[in-house]
Amino acid sequence: MNTTNVFSKLLTADTRLVISQGGTSSSKTYSTLQLLFLIAFKKQGTHISIVSETLPHLKRGAMRDFFNIIKKEGIYTEKNHNKSGNIYHVGDSMIEFFSADNGDKVRGARRDYLFINECNNVSFETYNQLEVRTKNQIYLDYNPSHEFWVHEYLLKKEIEHTFIKSTYKDNPYLDANIVKSIESRRYTDLNWWRVFGEGELGFSESLIFTHWRQTKNIPEGNVAYGLDFGYNHPTALIKVTENDGRFYAEQLIYESHLTNQQLIERLKQLNINRSAEIFADYSRPESIREIYLAGFNIKDANKDVKKGIDSVKSKDLYIHEGSIDLIKELRSYSWKKDRNEKLLEEPVKTLDDGCDALRYCIHTWKEPQITFMKPKITTFGKRNTYT
Repeated sequence: MNTTNVFSKLLTADTRLVISQGGTSSSKTYSTLQLLFLIAFKKQGTHISIVSETLPHLKRGAMRDFFNIIKKEGIYTEKNHNKSGNIYHVGDSMIEFFSADNGDKVRGARRDYLFINECNNVSFETYNQLEVRTKNQIYLDYNPSHEFWVHEYLLKKEIEHTFIKSTYKDNPYLDANIVKSIESRRYTDLNWWRVFGEGELGFSESLIFTHWRQTKNIPEGNVAYGLDFGYNHPTALIKVTENDGRFYAEQLIYESHLTNQQLIERLKQLNINRSAEIFADYSRPESIREIYLAGFNIKDANKDVKKGIDSVKSKDLYIHEGSIDLIKELRSYSWKKDRNEKLLEEPVKTLDDGCDALRYCIHTWKEPQITFMKPKITTFGKRNTYT
């Protein structure tokens, strides 16, 4: 099993509370999962709980990483995996996965070890409920995008703990292209680099959207869609429902390397109403035309960034909890800063595909400036018209 410096620090931590603060791709989550499997294997009869904010987040993150680890090592056994209960047995030990919004689990049975993944997305009350029901060690990890209860109640108080700070440089197994991508952002935005590059506490005032919250359910209402084209970057399709003066958003597509034909097939599979408006990035007129000819009501989006952001902020915003990639973007979507730390009225062009699609939809909906599509495309200034 390949391990990093982070794993070594976790292995030697002898305090009840172990706090891992780190940037992107530092191996903090992966290393913690490796350690917990080792504990389960060596200390038979151990009960371990791995928790994060929602079940979709857990399945796309820590749970997927855990099973990738044991499958890579050739030690996964299907009969030991209770998929309906999200439990894996290691001999007489049990590793369970559950979400922080599961009140019965949070206030339920006791455990020996606890790991709260991305604990900055979990309330302090939830942490307290889990902490008092944990016998041995507690592991927390997070990206330090802003101060939260770990800083206020755990790091600043006289509570014995081990603090581990890590960055991508602590992970020698990281692909060279990922390293290059991370380092290319060094001068794009100082706050992003500080948090995700250096693993240092960021400045929350630069976040653009702070008025949103997660929801399990989306009510019926008026529906439209925002589409941001990509290829190497993800293509993002966001469904927006307006109900009772609120916006509800759900990520339907977030996928790289989609051709136009593959995208059209995805739209068909989603059973999108052919009369529903899809507001798309007009820099790809050939893609818009092909989707239009396939029978979808696709239109150019109003791409005014500042006004679009204001439109998104104009009403309460609820994001479906299964929209993992959109939620991740919203938590880091920030204004640029100059070298003097002054905020600029321009977003950082990093991790913004879903946010762009969300903005296209809501702003164009509020301020329609778009002509309906017809098959033949001509160019008129910077915008495309269809005649």
